[in-house]
Amino acid sequence: MNIGKVIKDTRKQKGQTQTEFALSCKITQTYLSQIENNSKEPNLSTLKKISENLDIPLPILFFMSLNEEDISPEKRKAFEIINPSVKSLINEFFRV
Repeated sequence: MNIGKVIKDTRKQKGQTQTEFALSCKITQTYLSQIENNSKEPNLSTLKKISENLDIPLPILFFMSLNEEDISPEKRKAFEIINPSVKSLINEFFRV
């Protein structure tokens, strides 16, 4: 799971600096940087604030951060098939 990259990419697409976004989430810029670099795992309430400020529901944020390794081996083929279409739909709907 690479939630930090999804947060960083989405924040940048929305044209916000780390400092601006951190302020809107009521966290420090340093902590946001650590989250975006996957060196810190935020708690659920922080993730909820982040998802709200990105205008993306938290479950969608989680889905967007899934890697193949996060999927059980017996379900990977199905994931490989549906993942591009689902991510494309999400990108279109949420402008991620």
